[in-house]
Amino acid sequence: MTTLYGYFRSSAAYRVRIVLNLKGLAFEQVPVNLVKGEQRSETFRAHNPQGLVPALVTDDGTTLTQSLAICEYLDELHPSPALLPLEPAERARVRALAQLVACEIHPLNNLRVLKYLVNELKLDDEAKLAWYRHWVTGGFDALEAMLSREAGSGDFCHGDTPTLADVCLVPQVFNAERFECDLSAYPRIQRIVANCRALDAFHQASPEEQPDAG
Repeated sequence: MTTLYGYFRSSAAYRVRIVLNLKGLAFEQVPVNLVKGEQRSETFRAHNPQGLVPALVTDDGTTLTQSLAICEYLDELHPSPALLPLEPAERARVRALAQLVACEIHPLNNLRVLKYLVNELKLDDEAKLAWYRHWVTGGFDALEAMLSREAGSGDFCHGDTPTLADVCLVPQVFNAERFECDLSAYPRIQRIVANCRALDAFHQASPEEQPDAG
């Protein structure tokens, strides 16, 4: 059985859960509580020396890390439904949208960064929230423009089926909502996320549906 080590509110683990569900793959979950620091334990670091979730252990015992690498591995191994278009320019567009979220917004706003701002730099909650919202706003401003300008008529980020871009977008919007970011300026993003959330694969991957939620 494929095993996913993750945390219910981790954006990166959320992405992998979505892909596993879209592909119809069975998996078991092992929660790693990031708030309690379980990602720093020797037990977990045996799976990922970086001390980050997710880690995916395949049926043959291979351990994979980094959510985008895991998602593309699963897409290559189980090509239907496809997460990336066939045409090279379209594939590049989907990857660019996904990386805007996963590489530009998320790293600046993940838990370890927010904890560093509070514990080491002594920022108060108001300053921490200002930091978080600044990077979400900048990223979503660009993403909304890209989605509206390029192939903007589909139900999802690229066309009428979910792609890797949607897999990255939905968890980021979930976190933005948690931090009470104003998303009213992003109607395209909101419409895409609503379409994604209507699908069972996304709903079953949502944080509130996970065994370690609450």
